[in-house]
Amino acid sequence: MTHHERSADTAGRVFRATGPTPARPGLIRIGTRGSALAVAQTTTVGEAIAAATGAEVALVIVTTQGDTSRAPLSQLGGTGVFVSALRDALLAGECDVAVHSLKDLPTTPCPGIALGAVPVRADARDALCARDGLTLAELPEGARVGTGSPRRAAQLLARRPDLDVQDLRGNVDTRLGRVGADLDAVVLAAAGLDRIGREHAITERFSLADAPAAPGQGALAIEVREEDAALPPYAEALAALDDPEARACALAERALLAALEAGCAAPVGACAEVSGDVLRLRGAVYRLDGSGRLTAEGETLWGPGSDAETDGSAGGAGSEPLALGRAVAAELLERGAARLAPLGGA
Repeated sequence: MTHHERSADTAGRVFRATGPTPARPGLIRIGTRGSALAVAQTTTVGEAIAAATGAEVALVIVTTQGDTSRAPLSQLGGTGVFVSALRDALLAGECDVAVHSLKDLPTTPCPGIALGAVPVRADARDALCARDGLTLAELPEGARVGTGSPRRAAQLLARRPDLDVQDLRGNVDTRLGRVGADLDAVVLAAAGLDRIGREHAITERFSLADAPAAPGQGALAIEVREEDAALPPYAEALAALDDPEARACALAERALLAALEAGCAAPVGACAEVSGDVLRLRGAVYRLDGSGRLTAEGETLWGPGSDAETDGSAGGAGSEPLALGRAVAAELLERGAARLAPLGGA
């Protein structure tokens, strides 16, 4: 029997494993990174799975290259470095499902793994966390702002070319700890701050119209082995977690990113939304120094019963969101996106 720490507020049904956890009936093992944010969001998923299936849920902590290296993400190959170790653990049978921040997923499919669910999306916006309660407009000239994202850096410089943008790594609390020390502000995903109770550090949430976020930001991706996706208890768990609108928006944004052949770290923003039976998508590509930007948008009819609801990375169609993403990307490319930004590399 594996030793573990149980979570009292879920009556012992969701617990954090402290060692290898063998598969057994009545247990669903969820692979997750070990950061406070990853564990918080995976615990929420685990509680939903326990409620939907009646199973016990073990959180299996997996250390990824992105967690151990201090090198800039762009040098490591983008945020996909947070994903590969979890996928390896899933394929090796060390866990049964894996939870990722959807924006971390490479856009190319992974053989043997399906996108089982995209839960209701949290706040997709970027958040400024500045000293003294300052907004972006109120930061002094030459203020030092930290971000590990070329997209965020380009968007900051587009609005405030005077800023001194610094590369930033580390977990949320490490980044926040630099505010008022060697930095005037940092930019982080609002969803992550909200999920770990750090929303009080936010001094401004950027409008998605002004600063479209990374494709999939604010959404979670629940991955499962292809052969398990339709089997109990996984099918019940995934059905309870999946939100068709969040999935459609994520698929459209990621299709745009894939069609641009842009990696996770590329200066590309995307924002999709469902309004009635219409799915709208806006994409933006930036010059790295913020001195240039291209935008394009489009829309398509979408609704319950459409192909988008059946999509999984393992072969579902999702035709409307995918076609919309590709169409908006094609317009950006036709207007010169590849000359503006470093595209063509995943």
